[in-house]
Amino acid sequence: MAIDGVSGRTSYIGTSILNLRSQIENLTGQLANGRISTTYAGDGTGRSLAIGMRTQVANIASYSDTITNINTRISVANLSLQRLNAIGSEVKGAAASAGATLDNTGQSSGQKTAGLDFFDAVDMLNAQSGDRYLFSGRATDTAPVTAADQIMNGNGAAIAGLKQVISERHDADVGTDGMGRTIVSTGATATSVQIGEDFAANPYATPTPIGASPFGLKIFSIATTIAGATVTQPTETPPTTAPTAPNPVAMGIDLNGNLPKEGDTVTFTFNLPDGTQETVKLTASSQTPLPANSFAIDPGDPLAVPPVAASPSITASNLKTALTNAVQKLSGSALAAASAVKAGDDFFNNTPPLRVAGTAPFGAATAQVAGTKANTVFWYNGEPDSASDPARGTAVGRVDDTITVQYGIRADEQALRKQLQTVAVFAAVTTSATDPNGANKLAALNQRVAANLATVPGQQTIQNIQADLAGAQASMKATTDRQTQTKALAQTMLDSIEGVNNDEVATKILALQTSLQASYQLTSQLYQMSLVKFL
Repeated sequence: MAIDGVSGRTSYIGTSILNLRSQIENLTGQLANGRISTTYAGDGTGRSLAIGMRTQVANIASYSDTITNINTRISVANLSLQRLNAIGSEVKGAAASAGATLDNTGQSSGQKTAGLDFFDAVDMLNAQSGDRYLFSGRATDTAPVTAADQIMNGNGAAIAGLKQVISERHDADVGTDGMGRTIVSTGATATSVQIGEDFAANPYATPTPIGASPFGLKIFSIATTIAGATVTQPTETPPTTAPTAPNPVAMGIDLNGNLPKEGDTVTFTFNLPDGTQETVKLTASSQTPLPANSFAIDPGDPLAVPPVAASPSITASNLKTALTNAVQKLSGSALAAASAVKAGDDFFNNTPPLRVAGTAPFGAATAQVAGTKANTVFWYNGEPDSASDPARGTAVGRVDDTITVQYGIRADEQALRKQLQTVAVFAAVTTSATDPNGANKLAALNQRVAANLATVPGQQTIQNIQADLAGAQASMKATTDRQTQTKALAQTMLDSIEGVNNDEVATKILALQTSLQASYQLTSQLYQMSLVKFL
């Protein structure tokens, strides 16, 4: 009879031991990582749902990173916008309260403030978050605004900056004789006075419109209270028809042999290059000395033999002289200020910027020409602003499966460009301390700067941009709150599918360890058994 070995009889016990050890290892792994299985195969029937839940949690984490990055960029941009808001208020206040006291550079304290704020504003518009420029639209790797010193002073002798553009425009607007490109003359009769524009534009030249000169004062209307006098509203002298270039426009008054009474007035209204209007009002007077803004009524000489009657023609001549002086004063003050504002608009609000055509001196210039990068500083280098492509849409971030936020900004948006332009013009203009019209020029400039920095209904403001960004942040906050709740629910579901109860697992491990120990003892005893011991 054959006798089997102990190992053959106990092989089933070894298999049981290996099974117990495998179970203990699995349970120990579960206890260590908190999951039923390290593979989806071990998750049982809930594996498909677990895969979906994990994808959702991963997406939420990705969206959270995107939201963090966008919030950082918006926060940096908001700091710049807040400073720009403060700059606008500072310069507006400085212009509204500035006096006519000039320093040795020919500027007021308000203009000095504007100069410092202009450099600060350029820095704000060149703000970065990481390596991304925030005010360049889609051109995020390009600094949107040229260096402040280059904008003001140009880049070398060949490339003009704002100050040179303002100077050229000033000369073209004021004219060689300081009359604002107008001519005051005697009209068709000895008792008439006429004022006309000195240049009529080529109707086929661009950008000059038909019948208009790009420079100087533009006559608008005339009115009088002198009984018997007649006025001629602006009209061509003489009228022309295309293709002949239009003749200059003129307006005038004829006393028709009548003498004005004390206090009678003649009012001349002019359009200025920046779109504003100014009025010259001259009052008839017999006082000595003659008051400001008056013209003398000829008294005649009643004591002469024979008596000399008062002369309407001499009175008209006095009116002509007074009008000439008033127009020169207007040209040296309000027109000079309006010219600077218009030059700023030509420089900042046109791409390419507009320059006075020709070479110095510019007092007789007749047209404008587009600047090039070879001769003029281009202040903006980012993606150009476009009504068909809103600035906010130049930076879009997806923060949820179905939600995107827009937070792009361009430095040449109306609100930003207009403020930078106004501050720059205020800082660029200088006035000679010996200029008799200097105080009036500075007052006119202060008035225009304050008005251009004021809020205009219907026009974009910096606060509008901030409101757009705040809306994006509010949307992201609501999305974050919702995603936080969604993530918590998804994690709970995952835990129910993949997770384990540590107490339960520990209890199972103890039970298996007890069984395993018993199996080891039994196996040991079986291996120690022999025939002698058995018998």
